Amino acid sequence: MIMSAPITQDVHTIPRKLPAGPLNLVGMTRDGMRDALIAIGTPEKQAKMRVGQIWQWIYNWGVRDFDAMTNLSKSFRAELAEHFVVAVPEVVTKQISADGTRKYLVRIAGGHEVEVVYIPETDRGTLCISSQVGCTLTCSFCHTGTQKLVRNLTAGEIIGQVMIARDDLDEWPQSGTRTYEARLLSNIVLMGMGEPLYNFENVRDAMKIAMDPEGIQLSRRRITLSTSGVVPEIARTADEIGCMLAVSFHATTDEVRDTLVPINKKWNIAALLDALRAYPSLSNSERITFEYVMLHGVNDSDEDAHRLMKLIEGIPAKINLIPFNEWPGAPYKRSSNNRIRAFSDIVHAAGYASPVRKPRGEDIMAACGQLKSETERARKSKRQIEAEAGTGQH
Repeated sequence: MIMSAPITQDVHTIPRKLPAGPLNLVGMTRDGMRDALIAIGTPEKQAKMRVGQIWQWIYNWGVRDFDAMTNLSKSFRAELAEHFVVAVPEVVTKQISADGTRKYLVRIAGGHEVEVVYIPETDRGTLCISSQVGCTLTCSFCHTGTQKLVRNLTAGEIIGQVMIARDDLDEWPQSGTRTYEARLLSNIVLMGMGEPLYNFENVRDAMKIAMDPEGIQLSRRRITLSTSGVVPEIARTADEIGCMLAVSFHATTDEVRDTLVPINKKWNIAALLDALRAYPSLSNSERITFEYVMLHGVNDSDEDAHRLMKLIEGIPAKINLIPFNEWPGAPYKRSSNNRIRAFSDIVHAAGYASPVRKPRGEDIMAACGQLKSETERARKSKRQIEAEAGTGQH
């Protein structure tokens, strides 16, 4: 049964007021940090060099205390401590799943909370980070989407999620002992709470920090941004970030996608696919990842699989099939394993990779579409969730 959900709100930016007091260096661009140093009296000729030194301490070595930045003079360190802080979000709770997945409940300025998930695998370790508190979208199958948008995260709060995970994994290098290949945190996916392309500038600045060769040093190919289809920002993502792109597709007709991903009412499947066709050539990305959540009786028929193949013809792509992760009050059921396998076989026969994503961290509500701050989750009944998502029975 297809159920209705309200169209996404027209909200692009909900910034936050910067607090009074010392400025946080975490999240500043190199140019921003240079300007901030000049503003406190650092000579312009020295400022670029100082930025390079501070940058390495913060993002290569994970140092938060100015006193430990030993290649800076004592007087300069004291000046930095007077005007700046190196602050990351606070970890409120950490849960570890039976499969090794870690979920962090993280508190940011204003007392708001977001969730961050680390997924260890044999050949990689992926950190799923959030870009907004809550979400502007109202995708009817997603638990995160039942939480109202509070505000955008700052660049510092976004890259700060990466930094706290590295803290927890004890992964800041000790004099170059750990090589890139041995990294526990090797990949970032912007697939947590929020729509990254409705917070474009902060996401861009944070990912540029993650990719910076003198800091965290992640290749752009190891960063994947997932969007529900904010068409005007897709070309900009290729141009200004250049990371890999995933799209929450989930349906093969506008009628069904309007319900599952209501932003489709603004930018429909045809408009989205036009933007995606241009993306790989713009950023030299190998393939677009199409994310497709498998919902029993909604989008999982053989006809859907054949229609999907026709729609994406000509786009270098892989199709991630995601068994629906059920949550309290969810209006849908997961497709059967046999149905998922049949769908996957059709995709595979058409020449596309069609991995079925193994649900991770379900026992701690850390799987796709389940993220939501604990306080929000505790506050709402099943009926309230259904009412807010517009998915209650009529």
